Amino acid sequence: MNKEELCFTPATRLADMIARKKLSPVELMDTVLERAEALNPRLNAIATWTADTARQRAKKAEAAVMKGKKLGPLHGIPITLKDLLFTKGVRTMGGSHLFATRVPEVDAPAAERLAAAGAISFGKTTVPELGWKGCGDSPLTGISHNPWKLGYNAGGSSTGAAIFAAAGVGPLHQGSDGAGSVRMPAGFCGIYGLKPSFGRIAAYPPVAADQISHIGPMTRTVGDAALMLNAMAGPDDRDPTSLEGTPPDYLKGLDKGIKGLRVAFSPNLGYLKVDQEVAGPVAKAVKAFEELGAHVEQVDNPGWGDPTDMELFFYSSWYAASLGPLLGKWERHMDPGLVACTRAGLSHTAAQYVMMRLRRFEYADKVQEFFRRYDLMLTPTLSVAAFRAGDLIPLHWEQHPWDWIRWAGFSYPFNLTWNPAATCPCGFTPAGLPVGIQIVGRRFRDDTVLQASRAFEKVRPWAQVRPKL
Repeated sequence: MNKEELCFTPATRLADMIARKKLSPVELMDTVLERAEALNPRLNAIATWTADTARQRAKKAEAAVMKGKKLGPLHGIPITLKDLLFTKGVRTMGGSHLFATRVPEVDAPAAERLAAAGAISFGKTTVPELGWKGCGDSPLTGISHNPWKLGYNAGGSSTGAAIFAAAGVGPLHQGSDGAGSVRMPAGFCGIYGLKPSFGRIAAYPPVAADQISHIGPMTRTVGDAALMLNAMAGPDDRDPTSLEGTPPDYLKGLDKGIKGLRVAFSPNLGYLKVDQEVAGPVAKAVKAFEELGAHVEQVDNPGWGDPTDMELFFYSSWYAASLGPLLGKWERHMDPGLVACTRAGLSHTAAQYVMMRLRRFEYADKVQEFFRRYDLMLTPTLSVAAFRAGDLIPLHWEQHPWDWIRWAGFSYPFNLTWNPAATCPCGFTPAGLPVGIQIVGRRFRDDTVLQASRAFEKVRPWAQVRPKL
């Protein structure tokens, strides 16, 4: 196996090769780091390197293998962590000058669990400032580039994670998703991304986002996402919203299939604009679910109503709470769109917030009622394909100082409702840019979403198609 093939090999296979002494963790880490260091000057996917520490840990991982010690499910597997996830002793900047020198004293639960499973992080991946938008640039780290077309948006906020997954720089990458931040960059970069049910992966420390942010895996294959979810899932006392009990083994039963499931396909949720170059491949992909034996019904309008004003209200309120007091000192160093978003939120009252929160619960109830009739829902992942890097909104769309959500309206509803949702690559635009299809499941049925994703992957495989770098 040559070096490039090794870098594109799924973690499910790599872990088995390491356990059987067919692959050295040191060789694997050196190969991945060589590719990372060669490609990153063009892609700009890493905010902070931890390569030296990763090499040291790879040597220890190899020694453990040779001594016959018990190995974790991710033993020796290279991973990246997002530059919003707290990592003890490793700079966590959030793509912002505000936190350029921040070095946390604690690990987030996901970081702890991945390490406990044997995974080795070699860096923190780039994000837009404090994860505020679905675009891959920040005032601190600059523009990150889509590997399918340099100079184009790689999505956000799990920007660098999606870039390196698509470019074959390690198999496993941690992302987080507060408004689509796993699914948007995964969709733009042509990889698999899963936002699990809220609480499935514990989060700490808390952030001012009122329980919408979900941690999830970003990989090239569904099996790797299940493997990574197995490692990260589970409750933690530091997160009172984390789901209790031992989560299931998501690899077990992954090939169950979707025969007989009731699947709704909504091309626009009844209110969203979608570019035809995206709508076409998604409509073709839906046919695969019929081939797989699911009962697919097109539902043009699921009847939930348009939550856009609610989305914008919450989004701006949360940033107003965390950043409003800092604008006077830091505004000139911040992303102008984030400043505008924050200022919009400063006008909201506490009473308005409480009433909007009640409206959110009513909206979520309508969505859960819908999922009592259907096992899964299919939508486009995004309304657009990747566009020019540095732009907040595609040039052919109506412009706004900070409302980028208008082209990403398929993702945010399921942050509000806590339903699991994944994106699978399902085709390309005429310009060769990836298109994704979103698979949404009932709350807590992360297994069904993974099984549906795996079934689609089998009949419409994507991992063999790679960007030319």
